[in-house]
Amino acid sequence: MKSSSMVMNAASLSLNSLSLQPPRSSLSTTTTTLQPTKNNSLKPIIVTGNPPTYVSAPGRRIVAVGDLHGDIDKARSAFELAGVLSSDGQDLWTGEETVLVQLGDILDRGEDEIAILSLLRSLDTQAKAQGGAVFQVNGNHETMNVEGDFRYVDYGAYDECGDFLEYLNDCEHDWEEAFVSWASISKSWKKDRKMSQSQWGPWNLVKRQKGVIARSVLFRPGGPLASELSRHPVVLKVNDWLFCHGGLLPHHAAYGIERLNDEVSTWMRGLSESDDDQQLPFIATRGYDSVVWNRLYSQDLGELEDYEIDQIQSILEETLHAVGAKGMVVGHTPQITGVNCEYNCSIWRIDVGMSSGVLNSRPEVLEIIDNKVRVMKTRCESRSELKVAEYT
Repeated sequence: MKSSSMVMNAASLSLNSLSLQPPRSSLSTTTTTLQPTKNNSLKPIIVTGNPPTYVSAPGRRIVAVGDLHGDIDKARSAFELAGVLSSDGQDLWTGEETVLVQLGDILDRGEDEIAILSLLRSLDTQAKAQGGAVFQVNGNHETMNVEGDFRYVDYGAYDECGDFLEYLNDCEHDWEEAFVSWASISKSWKKDRKMSQSQWGPWNLVKRQKGVIARSVLFRPGGPLASELSRHPVVLKVNDWLFCHGGLLPHHAAYGIERLNDEVSTWMRGLSESDDDQQLPFIATRGYDSVVWNRLYSQDLGELEDYEIDQIQSILEETLHAVGAKGMVVGHTPQITGVNCEYNCSIWRIDVGMSSGVLNSRPEVLEIIDNKVRVMKTRCESRSELKVAEYT
């Protein structure tokens, strides 16, 4: 009877949080201007779309970080490497007017997913105060979790969901307070949880059930974290560069990238007009050639025939021309050799599998300044080997 009571309490805790969603804003096209506060010579950042789709960031340094998969330590290391996060443990933005773009797949295969989402939100607030900005692009693991596909969820991530709902309750259901502060206090919650797990033994299964319930509540369409993810696009264009998780194709561009972003966001917020398969935005989130699943540009060229390489390059060029971009940056497919470019460096593949739940590799970051692109690696690696590309 005691275990049944505990499960009921867990369900009650989760269901009480159903109405605690981030504020919903209109999905109509909006334009936001972010003014630099220190460097008066820089023009403001102009963001068009809700979620953001087009970003004009004149004179800004752009850094892009690939898949993080629930590894908060590797995430912090990558942000420190990019020069946007303090190394003193205070999680302070040090990038000034830099624009940071994270390429999705924050969820699954690791146990600190909500902490990473929280950290990015905090950094975005700090960055905007200094004339910079932080953007996230949703990947296939974000859309999978909103669909209720939990196949790749780490056990510790279920526990984090349960802990976060308890913390949200402690914060008297103040979403902004709980979500933004979670990155700074989640470590202590995890420490306490693991100490209690070693003592409870047989009751750990009940705790896990609570985590599954919590995750379902948080990530279902219209749930608090699904609504948080809905703030982010699946395709983002910053200056002349296109950022997406898997890869954009000509038929995606013809469909309209702002339309893609709007439909995914509407679905994640649970605002679809029909219950027919929850109005899943198939072209963006389902199928091998959808925006978040596409691996066409990430294949090893050594395994392709010359005519296949020519076909892919033609598709890539057509896509970039359609959206007026010089190059595309993608994640999704771990690159064993590290961040690299192909097709005359018009595609950059930046998922290095840094998470301990994937390849546990050293973080690498892509940096774009004016028309020059370079790969940033950890100090112990030779910078003389880093590939630099220049665009005209």
